[in-house]
Amino acid sequence: MQRIKKNDDVIVIAGRDKGKRGSVLKITNDGRALVDNVNLVKRHTKGNPNTGQTGGIIEKEAPIQLSNIALYNPVTKKGERIGFKALEDGRKVRYFKSNDEVIDLA
Repeated sequence: MQRIKKNDDVIVIAGRDKGKRGSVLKITNDGRALVDNVNLVKRHTKGNPNTGQTGGIIEKEAPIQLSNIALYNPVTKKGERIGFKALEDGRKVRYFKSNDEVIDLA
């Protein structure tokens, strides 16, 4: 089970985008995550009329290390550490270490 999953609300804790919040769009296999409106880079692209792609400078998200983001806790309004525990029915769930609130009960 991963500490950070797709569609989690995260906050950046290190780097040039420190303090920004966003939703996780994708988790890669090499320990990186693509976060909405975080770590924006400019990409110079050449147009391709066969596919209808226009050229120019495009701003898009680049992957960020998982160690530089933390799960956002809406109760404390901060990034929090995550733990794992088993419920009575045997399910393994994530919880916030600060207030023992279970994250994914769905």
